[in-house]
Amino acid sequence: MSTLVLVGAQWGDEGKGKITDFLAEKADLIVRYQGGNNAGHTVVVAGQQFKLHLVPSGILYPDKLCLIGNGVVVDPEVLLNELDNLAARGISTANLRISPRAHVILPYHRRQDQCEEERKGAWRIGTTCRGIGPAYTDKIARVGIRMAELVDEEEFPGLLERNLENKNQLFREIYHSKEFKLEDILPTYLSYGRRLKPFVADVSVIVNEAIEQGKKVLFEGAQGTLLDVDHGTYPYVTSSHPVAAGACTGAGIGPTRIDRVMGVAKAYVTRVGEGPFPTELKDALGDHIRTRGGEFGTTTGRPRRCGWFDAVVARYAVRINGLDYLAITKLDVLTGLETIRLCTAYRYKGEILTEFPATLKVLAACEPVYEEWPGWQEDISRARRYEDLPASARRYLERITELVGVPIAIIGVGPGREETIITREVF
Repeated sequence: MSTLVLVGAQWGDEGKGKITDFLAEKADLIVRYQGGNNAGHTVVVAGQQFKLHLVPSGILYPDKLCLIGNGVVVDPEVLLNELDNLAARGISTANLRISPRAHVILPYHRRQDQCEEERKGAWRIGTTCRGIGPAYTDKIARVGIRMAELVDEEEFPGLLERNLENKNQLFREIYHSKEFKLEDILPTYLSYGRRLKPFVADVSVIVNEAIEQGKKVLFEGAQGTLLDVDHGTYPYVTSSHPVAAGACTGAGIGPTRIDRVMGVAKAYVTRVGEGPFPTELKDALGDHIRTRGGEFGTTTGRPRRCGWFDAVVARYAVRINGLDYLAITKLDVLTGLETIRLCTAYRYKGEILTEFPATLKVLAACEPVYEEWPGWQEDISRARRYEDLPASARRYLERITELVGVPIAIIGVGPGREETIITREVF
């Protein structure tokens, strides 16, 4: 087995950064295949916390090649700040490579994102306003600017001028917002291009050659299955494909190159932004889980909505991604609860639904069907074997496995790299 795709099995924020960092120790290459700096991964190593937004989590290992695929939208300013911050903390970024086919986020994308959210009012999506959606829109509209063009000082100015003409008309006539001037953007982004040019390389070629050589490749997704633009809770979704299939288009590999897929899920569920959330806890218990779990967005700092584990969502993620295994994170956050609830199905107009509905209209009217399981009081942060967990914690995990249909291979019992239980080798 040489390739593994790691995906979020809920609404994102499942703790994929920690799992990627943990698995990266055995990988040769770590590839980020979609999303932008609207995602954030928090990794804790030796008590130090690293917050990553664009750079793959494997960057904390000096001998790993870290790749940003063509499916990612890159904000050059954010990426360079991230590289500078890592360097200031003694982390080498010499092994980073960026696909020339990755699209670039420009200042007008961020402004457009903000203007759109304001225009939608009560119908807003709840985006991070980082310009990710508008950048993907331009990509599909075939007017985007890629890394290949950003680092080309002859081609970039003309493309930027063309786009500004169109964008300024939009800002002037639709959004009634301030227009952009070419001279305010061009010099800065030319300098960004010069700094990033040494990192630009054909990621598809690098990855496929590595696979042919038998090297281990870890594909890292951002966000989660329920935020996929096709398979998520549309329209409250992201603008790319966090699902496992996104690794193929987002990194430039064929589907036959994927050996295994692992989904990451919290021992409970969180989400940010708008949209239905059947098991959401809007009470003191939800506040307790949020506080104990540190459930605030890595990118925005927004408080996350918290709820009980939803097996309907997890089964959906298994089917859409073809999951072979689950990694369950933040099990320690549930310590101290007398009773833990587990959603097994939904009730909709008297009917029991075991499959995730396609429409928000139905989802918003669904009531969760719960099982109740006894909690545990013991501190589990020092557990390193499955047998070290309290019996009630093991029963809870075993019930999740029964309901979801795939085995749990990794259990997170704390934020640190070492606070991890492995039940089976997957990579």
